[in-house]
Amino acid sequence: MRQLILDTETTGLNARGGDRILELGCVELVNRRLTGNNLHFYINPERDSDPGALAVHGLTTEFLSDKPKFAEIIDQFRDFIRDADLIIHNAPFDIGFLDAEFALLGLPPVSTHCGEIIDTLAQAKQMFPGKRNSLDALCDRFGISNAHRTLHGALLDSELLAEVYLAMTRGQESLVIDMLGEAQTGGDTHAPRVALDSLELVVIAASDDENAAHEAVLDDLDKAIKGASVWRIESAPAADEQTA
Repeated sequence: MRQLILDTETTGLNARGGDRILELGCVELVNRRLTGNNLHFYINPERDSDPGALAVHGLTTEFLSDKPKFAEIIDQFRDFIRDADLIIHNAPFDIGFLDAEFALLGLPPVSTHCGEIIDTLAQAKQMFPGKRNSLDALCDRFGISNAHRTLHGALLDSELLAEVYLAMTRGQESLVIDMLGEAQTGGDTHAPRVALDSLELVVIAASDDENAAHEAVLDDLDKAIKGASVWRIESAPAADEQTA
């Protein structure tokens, strides 16, 4: 399973209005392990950055003037992302800019070159509704140090997001990866996808004593409220579905 954590820095916020990508970073994960096989470019956007954007990334027109243009790195970028899943924080923003750059070169959208596109911002909003879910906020929430992040940078932000993503998904997915063993982690960056339906997951059922203790707790709740507790009300449909 090959995944790429991707981030961009741009001259502004409006790809349709002519803003361009000026930095691109990708961090590679294979079977949920960092490989160190990363991709990073500074790019000459052929225009100045908006003052607000410059304050965020600090990449001046002078610094970028001798860097390659997007057309010069496109082949290497397409080869790197081919068939890999892309993991992006606020994916519509970065994909919108990448699609705009691809369109300028007469190429189809990014989604035709890669696998699934995963938006960690959307995932975080589901996990932590009503909370701040910026990259900095998620780093704080998961105990990931971002003290060295004084300015935004595509590669640095991708490295931080890789840690955040692994922390956010450290559950059933990590169990599946652990069951794959070490055989597929020998440096093959094009490891085949795993047929999850072929894996035999161990299901641990409650013992008779545990079920009896659970029922006793529910009996006490029923007595306290003089009726059926919500767990008994909700459990009936689930039982019906299992026998349907």
